Amino acid sequence: MPRVWYFAYGANMQAATLRSRRGVAWTRALPARVPNWRFVCDKPPLVPSMAESYANLVPEPGAETFGVLFELDAEDLAHVELTEGVLIGNYRRIDVVAEPLAGAAAVTAATLVTDARDPSLVPSERYRALLVEGAREHGLPPAWIAFLEGLPARPESAEAALLRPVIDAAMATKAR
Repeated sequence: MPRVWYFAYGANMQAATLRSRRGVAWTRALPARVPNWRFVCDKPPLVPSMAESYANLVPEPGAETFGVLFELDAEDLAHVELTEGVLIGNYRRIDVVAEPLAGAAAVTAATLVTDARDPSLVPSERYRALLVEGAREHGLPPAWIAFLEGLPARPESAEAALLRPVIDAAMATKAR
């Protein structure tokens, strides 16, 4: 099975989210930065009444986003895309140039973005905590962790809390 690089900048940075919730294994995880892309947390949810936002990237010369490069097999990347709703237009896959923070050579990595944006939304406190935990877990720069900690957030909606166990069960199921 061919190996590919996947750049995670949202909740998938957290090992428990990627491994446990999505059922994805990886060979290596490297803290990295992607130049010329700005992190925003304004992606609307699939269920609009949840009124919470999720991570996204927008192109911006001179900007940079920190995240985690995961080396995984192509089948696992396809599962990430499935569970993130690429097939239904929730996100779309793009390739970015990612630079490992340890000074290794830059690589081309798949990541997911969307053109759907709603700046009036903010993430839930639960989602923001996943971002911060994933960033800490992989040793992202302290300034980036402080940026994530400073994101405005609100309590998780009751609807999101009720839907999460159903979504988690569906995400962990792989067609192999």
